[in-house]
Amino acid sequence: MLASTLLLACLAAAVCGKPMPRSMQVHETKAEVPSAFQLVGPASPDTVLTLRIALVRSDLAGLEKALMDVSTPSSPLYGQHLTKEEADAFMAPKPETVNAVNAWLKENDITVTKTSSAGDWLSFSIPVSKANDLLDAEFSIFNHTDSGKTMIRTLAYSIPSDLQGHLDFIHPTVIFTRPLTGPAFKFVPRKDTQRPAVNLTSNAVPASCESEITPACLQALYGIPSTRASVSSNQLAVSGFIEQFANQQDLKSFLSEFRPDLPSSTTFSIQLLDGGENPQVISEAGIEADLDTQYTVGIASGVPTTFISVGENNTDDVDGFLDIIEFLLKETNQPQVLTTSYGFNEPDLTSSMANNLCSAYMALGARGTSILFSSGDGGVSGSQSQQCTTFIPTFPSGCPFVTSVGATTNIAPEVAASFSSGGFSNIFPQPSYQASAVSAYLSALGGTNVGKFNPGGRAFPDIAAQGENVVIAFQGEFGFVAGTSCSTPISASIIALLNDQLAARGKQPLGFLNPFLYSTGVSAFTDITSGNNPGCNTNGFPARVGWDPVTGLGTPNFAALRTAVGL
Repeated sequence: MLASTLLLACLAAAVCGKPMPRSMQVHETKAEVPSAFQLVGPASPDTVLTLRIALVRSDLAGLEKALMDVSTPSSPLYGQHLTKEEADAFMAPKPETVNAVNAWLKENDITVTKTSSAGDWLSFSIPVSKANDLLDAEFSIFNHTDSGKTMIRTLAYSIPSDLQGHLDFIHPTVIFTRPLTGPAFKFVPRKDTQRPAVNLTSNAVPASCESEITPACLQALYGIPSTRASVSSNQLAVSGFIEQFANQQDLKSFLSEFRPDLPSSTTFSIQLLDGGENPQVISEAGIEADLDTQYTVGIASGVPTTFISVGENNTDDVDGFLDIIEFLLKETNQPQVLTTSYGFNEPDLTSSMANNLCSAYMALGARGTSILFSSGDGGVSGSQSQQCTTFIPTFPSGCPFVTSVGATTNIAPEVAASFSSGGFSNIFPQPSYQASAVSAYLSALGGTNVGKFNPGGRAFPDIAAQGENVVIAFQGEFGFVAGTSCSTPISASIIALLNDQLAARGKQPLGFLNPFLYSTGVSAFTDITSGNNPGCNTNGFPARVGWDPVTGLGTPNFAALRTAVGL
């Protein structure tokens, strides 16, 4: 009887042209609508959704081992970075995974496009009505209250039970990412009576650096050389998002004022992604983009620098963060350093998306790219200051395969900037390379703020640099900005200069930095032992001797770093 019933069901499905129903299993859920969003109502059944499928990657454990082997100074494989093909092989899904997912999509008449170098991401477009049926979902319209932006999401979806272990997740479904915003701190025009510190030959820090930070201040404070780089293949890339445009005339004014020793033709190149632009109308210059290009081009003297402008046409629903890393993974000659002054609050991402992005950073790091992210500007309350009861970690800083940069202020001595975000991830466990340093800090901290953070999580930031009263040229005017958006390009420039000197001697770039930073590199940083990062109605974490979740290991000493990297 059962056999005949099954046969009839099969015949009926064939006649109707419908696939046989599969046993479905809930795959991801969102318990409630996040407080920053409001439910508007059901999405129109005819609205076309562009969805992406993340396939389970074949060997992330093997990739992590390879990354640590090439990134740990004591390893015999140190510096022997993977090729694009080698990294792709770790990231690629198994053939049986590809076959299983493609069979399900084919029986539902869905055509997919491979969107990643390793074949681990697929994309397709279907109407809401079909998406609801396919995934046992209820796609609805949600409004982000502060920005007014709307998005279509569901609070739960299911996939066939037999695709568990093959299909990692479908995106965007249950993710509610708040739109990226510009710098937390505003541009403050500089008074005409203030003159720039020019200090290209002496290591004595100019007195003016107490009130304003310029390239000369950083050269003196950290021992950064003004000598021009010599290896053209050593590349530094700057991420640009949310239509923040880097202005060439502002850069020219900045260099004329603060780096007159550099050729007047010194500039940056452009890469465009997702409909990105970089118009040169002075009124469209962006504070963040100007800052990031001026403190890379103006600090990493002579290092070829590229501004990657990620446009608003991205459909990755994480403001282009997925698209830019997949774009770089497709390149055969990726940059040796990538600096990004944007980020999210960790709770804004699903753990599946955070893990997926983090693994992509791992792949790029294994290929020899140093990836630096700003830690955020909200102290322990997240990327920007907000109300909270428990500490809010930021992302990507919580990913163990990137280098997170906090901020300092003052010069004699440097102290922690109060806005410098830091803390412990609730998604990623603490990596072994920082276990000893973090354990020492937690022992000294005792019971302070117990219950407000996860002591077993990946701890950040890793390092710090100046982040307050930093002078830039913006829309034809000089003025001050602040934030870890300042300290991150400064730190990236130092790494780029070290890479140039390594390349000049026939050595490999530093690549993923953290295993080096927490071992051989510890002594090359000036420990910051004063200050804290308040938030969530607390004083946050205190800076203290050794690593701390405000300034990490401290601020760089270029000469000591040269020695530490074997120059």
